[in-house]
Amino acid sequence: MITDSTILITGATSGIGLGLARALHANGNRIILTGRRQALLDQATAGQPGMTGIANDITDPAQIADLAARLAKDHPDLSVVIHNAGIMQAERLGANSTSIDVSEAIIATSLLGPIRLTHALMPQLLAQPQAAIITVSSGLAFVPLAVTPTYSASKAAIHSWTQSLRYQLSGSGIRVHELAPPAVQTDLMPGQKDSPHAMPFDAFIDEVMSILGQDPIPDEILVQRVMGFRQAESQGRHADTFAMLNGNYRALD
Repeated sequence: MITDSTILITGATSGIGLGLARALHANGNRIILTGRRQALLDQATAGQPGMTGIANDITDPAQIADLAARLAKDHPDLSVVIHNAGIMQAERLGANSTSIDVSEAIIATSLLGPIRLTHALMPQLLAQPQAAIITVSSGLAFVPLAVTPTYSASKAAIHSWTQSLRYQLSGSGIRVHELAPPAVQTDLMPGQKDSPHAMPFDAFIDEVMSILGQDPIPDEILVQRVMGFRQAESQGRHADTFAMLNGNYRALD
């Protein structure tokens, strides 16, 4: 169980990030939330002693460097980082393709952001007796949603990078975990919050917190709802699962 720790959560002004922040804070942890808008951070932390909001753009290398310096100075006991920030957008890849700016923004947020921030925070984390890095991938890392190709690819890349990071840090005091959510009822995509096909938000947070309460915490933090995607390849169901997921897909108008 993660308790009495100082935890940084990126992209924590809404959705899964905010839900984890509240649940981990209730477990007796000190929480540092980051996001682009200070007003939303102030709203999330109002009346919550032990919760701090720091405005930060995860796509900006200079802001990441500034954040790392501030954390080393103001929060020297930081020992857990949850790389939650990400954006998900539909894209066209054929005729009338979506602007490449969309693809680049997704990669900058969902892939380069965690890589850059981990690099910047590594000296501070290595200095702790024990520390943890938790990346957030997706069930789509294992079976892509064709309408969100760059998002799906960025999550597959995060899965691969997390495996390598875990291996390279295996002799240190830093544990590396990967949280791979299924579709959850949040505002990540239009209509997702009310979709009957998405996992209810509170049930997801509760199940994740139950897994985080295990000792040791497993390398991969997987709720039951995502296991079909995670095991599709190993069980020889990848093609069928891909077809099921994308069966209603039509090229964007």
